[in-house]
Amino acid sequence: MMNISAEEKDIEISQPPSDTVSELSFSPQADYLAASSWDNSVRIWEVQSNGTSIGKAMYSHQGPALCCSWSTDGTKLVSGGTDKAGRLFDLNAGKDTQVAAHDAPIRCVRFVEAPGSASPILVTGSWDKTIKYWDLRSQAPIGTVTLPERCYAMDAIHPLLVVATADKKVLVFDLNNPTTIFKTMTSPLKHQTRSISCFRTKDGFALGSIEGRVGIQYLQDTEPKKSFSYKAHREKENFFPTNSVCFNPVFGSLLTAGSDGNMITWDKDAKSRLKSFPSANIPITSTCFNKTGNILAYSVGYDWSKGLQGSNQTEKRTIFLHSVKEAEVKTKSS
Repeated sequence: MMNISAEEKDIEISQPPSDTVSELSFSPQADYLAASSWDNSVRIWEVQSNGTSIGKAMYSHQGPALCCSWSTDGTKLVSGGTDKAGRLFDLNAGKDTQVAAHDAPIRCVRFVEAPGSASPILVTGSWDKTIKYWDLRSQAPIGTVTLPERCYAMDAIHPLLVVATADKKVLVFDLNNPTTIFKTMTSPLKHQTRSISCFRTKDGFALGSIEGRVGIQYLQDTEPKKSFSYKAHREKENFFPTNSVCFNPVFGSLLTAGSDGNMITWDKDAKSRLKSFPSANIPITSTCFNKTGNILAYSVGYDWSKGLQGSNQTEKRTIFLHSVKEAEVKTKSS
């Protein structure tokens, strides 16, 4: 349990990457935090009970690392990058190896369970308009699915896998039949998808877009207007990309974070805002909760949403750890 008093500020991680973080991922087994970064590196820290962090490992891609994700047992971390390679770091062996390849940058990676396989299966989503399934014991993909467009965001909770692509398409997969597209839909949001996260209940997903809106989408919309969308990271005429959406693993509340530097928790079932955190005043690029939901990690840094002219080289690029209070994430139903 992270013990930080209410008066204390969020704690900065030790030895952060030298450039903006593309994705954060907490191990499902222990308080190990991983981060992929635009400085080509993938780093792992162990977060202590007092909120301090110890660097445990680091390895590199041959270009910016765009994504990272842990295996269910917490012994392996996988990452993808602009070098078109998927790399696997084995925590026990302390080394990384290439385990996947695409014809364009790998934007998304997730470990999934596969029917009839004792070995974890890796899914990689790429700008080459495919997702590929990999059994880590063989060098060739065991399955490839052609997407309508480039893969921009992806999440999975067995048996649900959702992939968001360019041109506002969202593809739903049933992992019991992983190479067949179960459902194709158009995003309920008007602009490009930026982030996606499956409901803990596995019956839908939340997605964020570049115009600061969030969509709550149920797979089986039996009740009228059960799915809805709303403004999350907008201020009058200004809108900011919703860079990250993630659910608290204990209470199921939704956390959204954007280019406006704001993080907000929401009760999607009550359609209400729970907590607005103090602004970081720098774009927040990624967020994630640890397995017990009491530590929130978030990365800040330039996200290129305003192009080259908006880049400020003096702007901070780092990761913070926030000690989560129950009131910040507890929903009415929980």
